[in-house]
Amino acid sequence: MFLGHFAVALAARRAAPTASLGWLFAACQLPDLIWPLLLLAGAERARIVPGDTAFTPLAFDHYPWSHSLLLVAGWGLLAGLIARARVGGRRTLGVMTALVVSHWVLDWVTHRPDLPVVPPPLPGSAGRAGLGLWNSEPATLLVELSLFALGVWLYVRDTRAQDRTGRMAFWSLIGFLLVIHAGNAFGPPPPSMTAVAFGGMAIWLLIWWAAWADAHRQVATAERDGAPA
Repeated sequence: MFLGHFAVALAARRAAPTASLGWLFAACQLPDLIWPLLLLAGAERARIVPGDTAFTPLAFDHYPWSHSLLLVAGWGLLAGLIARARVGGRRTLGVMTALVVSHWVLDWVTHRPDLPVVPPPLPGSAGRAGLGLWNSEPATLLVELSLFALGVWLYVRDTRAQDRTGRMAFWSLIGFLLVIHAGNAFGPPPPSMTAVAFGGMAIWLLIWWAAWADAHRQVATAERDGAPA
């Protein structure tokens, strides 16, 4: 899943008024920020197999350190503690941790059964989960675009632009995410897994972009809910 992850982060903005959208984007995509580094290091493996599912040509063979449920929960707690120390806020720890874990949940909906639950050598490490939404391209597009539309609506409802940058930077980010999604859905397969890994690291650009746009917007409930605890 791609847009769905960002949809959850957008929807969560009101719940963590002291954490910028950049922090929330980083949380919702944290497993995919870790994965390219492990892929390049050879610690995790994936292949380009057109037709592996209807929606993506990527076959994920081994990625327990970035995407097993147990370690994703651990990554989420770590991210939440870091964010809580850096930006404060009563809800930051819980929201950040939940966003990281939501990545696994949404991947569980979309992936074929290839998601690890626990990493090796723990008992049950051979088990894999996934509901296989990616086996239907129309269903995948419907679910992702619907989630994204809801997330954007909630973010726009709960924030307001403070200046022209707050409007233009945000809506250009939304447009860019839609363009990337269209490329993933309808473009040709990537040339190599190395290209996939470096493309995945470009998510950091989206995090910076989200933080920039969000800095020019104000959460509607910030005055009431946003005081650091």
